[in-house]
Amino acid sequence: MSQDPSSSSSTSRYPDAKAPLRREIHAPSRGDLRYGSSPKAKPKPNNCCEKGDFFTREYDNAKRTALNAFRFLNKDKELIDLEEEEEEAVSQGSVAEVIDCDDEERNIQTPSDSKTVRVDDTSTMLDSLSLGRQETTDASSLQAYRKLLQSAERRNSKLEALGFEILFNEKKLLQLRNSRPKPVDKNPLKKVPHQPFIPLTKEEEAEVYRAFSGRNKRKVLVTHESSNIDITGEVLQCLTPSAWLNDEVINLYLELLKERETREPKKYLKCHFFNTFFYKKLVSDSGYNFKAVRRWTTQKKLGYALIDCDMVFVPIHRGVHWTLAVINNRDRKFLYLDSLNGVDSKILNALAKYLGDEAKEKNGKDIDVSSWEMEFVEDLPQQQNGYDCGMFMLKYIDFFSRGLELCFSQEHMPYFRLRTAREILKLRAD
Repeated sequence: MSQDPSSSSSTSRYPDAKAPLRREIHAPSRGDLRYGSSPKAKPKPNNCCEKGDFFTREYDNAKRTALNAFRFLNKDKELIDLEEEEEEAVSQGSVAEVIDCDDEERNIQTPSDSKTVRVDDTSTMLDSLSLGRQETTDASSLQAYRKLLQSAERRNSKLEALGFEILFNEKKLLQLRNSRPKPVDKNPLKKVPHQPFIPLTKEEEAEVYRAFSGRNKRKVLVTHESSNIDITGEVLQCLTPSAWLNDEVINLYLELLKERETREPKKYLKCHFFNTFFYKKLVSDSGYNFKAVRRWTTQKKLGYALIDCDMVFVPIHRGVHWTLAVINNRDRKFLYLDSLNGVDSKILNALAKYLGDEAKEKNGKDIDVSSWEMEFVEDLPQQQNGYDCGMFMLKYIDFFSRGLELCFSQEHMPYFRLRTAREILKLRAD
């Protein structure tokens, strides 16, 4: 049989067929050549069914595991695509299985229904427990309240009895106090009179300002003969505002206070006024020295004994600050007054020793000063600047010698400066 030339020519245009390369099978194999089986052997029908059942079981297990996992997940957090799992299972087993959606929905809804029932049951149980606990608590708290109320009633009766006893004793004590005689102060401090604060007239103020003038700087304005103290215009200027007081002005003013007492002894306390040099002689750098001042208080010189005075005033100069020490014979006290609220026990101890030596030397008496009180006066007018300490000291002395309370303050200092200058110019303290 002859070939058609046209058909042979068309066939020659295609390449020759070649045997394909052998490749290993990457899928389940139905036969095993390693144990002598024939590659042409036909698979048993049961193998397919058994393997299909195996993958079906695996799929069912995976599905149940996934459905059980829904109990631990919230509905709004994550959704699992079951279709992807189905496709993966089918591809792995090479077996297709049709699942009834209605059955799957029933399987999925069943756990949720049972879960809802369990939650409702649990909440009902908790409510019943809480109600039972509340009833128990209410019962126990009611009993405790009744016991507390009974205890309070018993205590109230006792408290009423105690309250009556306390009230009775307080009234009895008040009657006893009222029946006691009140102590009478032989020397009461007087109320503040108008005299220490009498304002200067315009003529008196003009006279003081003329004395403060620089033209009178070297001029002797007044001389106190008994003390031999001269006051020049320069010395008097220590009484101008913001100036420190000097020894001459202080000592002359103390002499005027003593003269005021002598003129009107019934109006003022009996006092002695040491000058600013006394304490420096009594206590020097070498210590206490009674002999240095023993002649200062002779009977001939004073006309009285120190132990007969109500108060003895001792000015203390502490370099740049004036303070006051007082021997209060009337109240058996040693007082220390500082316009800056300072304290110095050495000064009072020295004065206590001096008073004992003085009484023994001049009067032949032994005074037990150890029983006397040493008081650092705190409730007294205080200076509010750095230059009025001397003026405060003079006014402490002035008011004490009058028997008055220290009823002045810093705001009175400008007036007291003018008044003191006026009294020095007149050589008379009022």
